[in-house]
Amino acid sequence: MRRYPLLIIGGGLSGLAAGIRFARFGQKVLILEKHVKAGGLNSYYHRRGRLFETGLHAITNYAPPADKHAPLNRLLRQLKIPRRTLKLRQQFSSEILFPERSSLCFSNDFSTLQSQVAENFPDSVQPFAAMIAALDAYDPFTPRPKISAREFVSSFLHDTLLVEMLFCPLMFYGSSDEDDMDISQFVIIFRAIYQEGFFRPQGTIKDLLGLLVTQYKNFGGELEFSTGVKEILTENDAIIGVRTASGEEIGCDYLISTAGYPETKRLFATPDTAAKFSTATEDKTSGRLSFTESIYLLDKPALKPITETRTIIFYNLSEQFTYHRPEKAVGLNSGVICFPENFEGGQNSDYIQLRVTHLANYDAWRHAYDADDKSLYAAMKKEWSERSKEVVCKIIGNYQKNIVYEDTFTPVTIERYTSRTQGAVYGSPEKIKDGRTNYENLYIAGTDQGYLGIVGSMLSGVTMVNHHILNKI
Repeated sequence: MRRYPLLIIGGGLSGLAAGIRFARFGQKVLILEKHVKAGGLNSYYHRRGRLFETGLHAITNYAPPADKHAPLNRLLRQLKIPRRTLKLRQQFSSEILFPERSSLCFSNDFSTLQSQVAENFPDSVQPFAAMIAALDAYDPFTPRPKISAREFVSSFLHDTLLVEMLFCPLMFYGSSDEDDMDISQFVIIFRAIYQEGFFRPQGTIKDLLGLLVTQYKNFGGELEFSTGVKEILTENDAIIGVRTASGEEIGCDYLISTAGYPETKRLFATPDTAAKFSTATEDKTSGRLSFTESIYLLDKPALKPITETRTIIFYNLSEQFTYHRPEKAVGLNSGVICFPENFEGGQNSDYIQLRVTHLANYDAWRHAYDADDKSLYAAMKKEWSERSKEVVCKIIGNYQKNIVYEDTFTPVTIERYTSRTQGAVYGSPEKIKDGRTNYENLYIAGTDQGYLGIVGSMLSGVTMVNHHILNKI
């Protein structure tokens, strides 16, 4: 039996970061990835000779080089990746758009949002400042019972429209809870989006993944693709290794799973070993929130000026923002409109990329996908894509005649390619903040550990190695 000091389930960003951090110290580590390439939720595919990204709109947590304690700069130091190699590009600006042209713009300069609040909600200036002070003083990584972020924010801000507008981007970009967030999650994502902001490295997600894989292998790390884990092996209340889908058993001293909390639980062969991992019920750990996303390639349409200055638009068609699984297949009342090339220093192109995201009902899509009539699923995608276009065109202008390529993925797509139960991108509402499980040598990293965003997910992997493993090797 092959044996490693550390095995990592999943070759996404969190798994790669954990592997790099461990391998840096000359330790033997193996990442097992069930797909043919790295990336997990943030990957890519090719159509008509062009690369299209999945998952990645923008990376949160931008920070200038001088801010040594910022999550982004701490991450790069931990991975020993020079910041200059990424050639970071900041967003132009983004916008929260509600009815009657109620609007708040924000950028990577937090004063932009502060001035927008002052202009549009003058009575909320002092309460907003008091809320920021309270958020800055809050440690989101201390394990504690869940606290409603809505109740916390509403204790400072009494203008309900402002509250709804602030929650809209934060929930779309990181909440696994319906209609609310744990205050810890709110603090993390508020800092990541509003106080730090959006950026992208130059190039595509393929380039970023290539950089990480190369760094990992340069440190001696091993990575096996098309190698899914079928079972986690235990002995005397400890993890001793895994059994792969091909039947090979691989031993380990420590195991990090980035597969997700409920997904990891299902890798135990018996009810007793699964119960040892966690006493939580499946209903409490499985997320319900998933999305449809349409990707468009446009041949330079004459859209409204808003598309030339905005990187992302978060819209909501009513004054109250609801964030839960819609009753119908797609929730068109709100969404995210992203121009993934609208970042500083972007390359000029003959085409514009557009990505549109909506909340979706997994059960409706699963029913269509499993139907005896195999044309039903494709017809359903076409129908809801057309409905989405009608809504989005009213916001950014008519782009339909300029579409040269389009593709739509659904919660079923996400589940099939990432193994996330019900396509729940942000995982379980129950986060394991310290990453520990009831097995002393098994740790959870990634989305279900509680860090948010791409930088957060990678820091999650690094943190599990730093806090729980390196000091024991």
